[in-house]
Amino acid sequence: MSKSGTILYLDGVSVAFDGFKAINNLSLVLDQGEMRAIIGPNGAGKTTMMDIITGKTRPNSGQVFFNGDVDLTKHDEADIATMGIGRKFQKPTVFESHTVEDNLVLALAGERSILSALFARRSSGESVRIDEILQTVRLTHRRDDLAADLSHGQKQWLEIGMLLAQDPKLLLVDEPVAGMTDAETEETARLLKDIARDHSVIVVEHDMHFVRELGVKVTCLHEGSVLSEGSLDHVSADPRVVEVYLGR
Repeated sequence: MSKSGTILYLDGVSVAFDGFKAINNLSLVLDQGEMRAIIGPNGAGKTTMMDIITGKTRPNSGQVFFNGDVDLTKHDEADIATMGIGRKFQKPTVFESHTVEDNLVLALAGERSILSALFARRSSGESVRIDEILQTVRLTHRRDDLAADLSHGQKQWLEIGMLLAQDPKLLLVDEPVAGMTDAETEETARLLKDIARDHSVIVVEHDMHFVRELGVKVTCLHEGSVLSEGSLDHVSADPRVVEVYLGR
């Protein structure tokens, strides 16, 4: 496997906790600008894989490269976040007592303090960027509302917007449509496809209808390694996937 042209390159990665192999000889390659859906039963290693990519967990063996030649195993979480890997956890974490717009301002601010970020004069570039993000995450009409007043789905979109404000090259999105209405789920698929025009994206998801809406290559994990990979139809028809995951 070649690392050139890849945004993420995992080869032979393993990690064990108390003798249990959470990730077992995992190899996965994500091309620049690609969106990939990761599926698999609980305990398949999906979260641990994301922990490894973001530096939260260090693998016992194997290679993990970002953006061609950056060895992620030699960097900590803070370093990796500034390199351009953004992660959205399953439960949305937004500043509920601030407006939607202020949430984005705080995310844009990076190292600045909350007070200086909220009260400093905004550059025209920052204002344009905030407008663009609001449009992307379908929240332009809610910009002056408190984040607390958003629906669950809109909070998820706001958090994705806060990630975009940090200008990541790669977004890791964990079960974005859990708890969403059908309409929000369909809109989230469109939203992520919009983002994938300019970013590389990994989406971990259980909702197969949503994965089909994304229309991207699917990787099914089981017991810490790749069980099957390809289109959703290809993976869904794989008897091993049916046995360990879809047949349940």
